[in-house]
Amino acid sequence: MRFWTLLLPLATALLVSCGGSGGSYRNFGSPNMGGPTAELRSIEIANESSGDFYYARRYFVHKTRFWGYLRKPHQDPRSGKLVIMNETRKHVPDRLPEDGPPGQRWGYDQNYEYRVRGNYSGRTLYDPNSNQFLPEFVLTDYELVDRNPGWLFSPKDHYDPYTITLLP
Repeated sequence: MRFWTLLLPLATALLVSCGGSGGSYRNFGSPNMGGPTAELRSIEIANESSGDFYYARRYFVHKTRFWGYLRKPHQDPRSGKLVIMNETRKHVPDRLPEDGPPGQRWGYDQNYEYRVRGNYSGRTLYDPNSNQFLPEFVLTDYELVDRNPGWLFSPKDHYDPYTITLLP
């Protein structure tokens, strides 16, 4: 009987700790991306340049084939779509060997912000390593905006290069 008396509170604590916050943010660790306050980021987005392009944030996770998140100017980052890039017209900025020296390999530009031009092809592609069906974006041009823009969706964002942690 004493065993069950001890086990019940332990099981309850375990179940409570497994419960999420109810939102789409998943806490995979302490925030580690830095950046402005949420209020300042909102002001930055309101004052962005407009045009026929997308703001793009590179999101690199080892062994996945998605490229990153795209959103239209002035839209909240949570509206961003995770995409797989079609490079038939233009290569992505980090089109380098996966096993090159540090800073000169595929994924070196994790969290860089770009302005990208192109269009959605209308196709949905499967990335087997992340087990996701994602829209295809045909890249025609890009321009680097910021090498260190900070968090993507929330000041609580945590980046891990081996686990998908950044979700809108």
